[in-house]
Amino acid sequence: MKLCVLGAGSWGIALSVHLYRAGHNISLWEHDPVKAEKLGQSRENKVLLPGILLPAGIQVTSSIEEALKGGEGVVLVVPSHVVRDTIQKAFSFWPQGAWVVCTTKGLEENSHLRMSQVLKEYIKDEDLISVLSGPSHAEEVSQKMPTTVVSASVNQALVHTVQGIFHSDYFRVYTSPDVIGVELGGSLKNVIAIAAGISDGLGLGDNSKAALMTRGLHEITRLGVALGAQPPTFAGLAGMGDLIVTCCSRHSRNRLLGEKIGKGATFQQALKEMVMVAEGIKTSHAAVELAQRAQLEVPITREVYSVLFEGKGAKEAVKSLLARAAKAEQDPTVW
Repeated sequence: MKLCVLGAGSWGIALSVHLYRAGHNISLWEHDPVKAEKLGQSRENKVLLPGILLPAGIQVTSSIEEALKGGEGVVLVVPSHVVRDTIQKAFSFWPQGAWVVCTTKGLEENSHLRMSQVLKEYIKDEDLISVLSGPSHAEEVSQKMPTTVVSASVNQALVHTVQGIFHSDYFRVYTSPDVIGVELGGSLKNVIAIAAGISDGLGLGDNSKAALMTRGLHEITRLGVALGAQPPTFAGLAGMGDLIVTCCSRHSRNRLLGEKIGKGATFQQALKEMVMVAEGIKTSHAAVELAQRAQLEVPITREVYSVLFEGKGAKEAVKSLLARAAKAEQDPTVW
């Protein structure tokens, strides 16, 4: 199958290599012509994914028209803040009948739309849109470490097509009809991962991180259900699974950002030291506003936002969380 991967960051490279191994014809689009030429020649991004070589059969191009030509499916692997711009560029050259798998985990900053909602504004047929999420660091997938993810779409025929295309002896794909839950789980967990990183940076220990992850999952679930998701999704790969790996892994960009802040760096200082995008930054803003609209409390998310954008100290944020009024663990009004 001819597949076009839009986005040549670490995840784009890892998925291109994975899909090529699975026997597909892959074109990889890098928006920057200089970077595209360099990657095409060296076949390796030594900064983002050192040691992983692109097979000679993968075409690297900065021409989105060339990349999409003849494609049966498109795999979207760009940061959330450029999804709209990318799909606008791609739409003029979109192959007739081609479906898309969106692997981007985030919410659009101003509109707070999920990525599939952004795509639907251009690809009018929702049956051609699917999403892929779950605990899946590029560094490990590229090294064939066992990984499980979940694919979701309103079109169950498409979701099974995607399952078949991506599935391998080390990359297991489950299916789900809950697009809202899969996207929100993959997006909102990044905010909690920043909190987990702050906890690590402050040296607060395992008890604190376990509490943050558990109550963070509760926040994600409450907000997700209010926005139309199905509760069981958040106990699965796109919810709890992705939350665990993003809060605990050395590969996690969001956890690393939080750790730098916990160790004393300002948000701006920590941001300057980051090599890749930490999606939880913009998502924290969107999540706070979505929770306000739904009249829901999301205390961990709110404190992360305060640390990032309102100058609140990390230790002060911890004190604020612990000073909240005592209550029952489960809120019977949520479900």
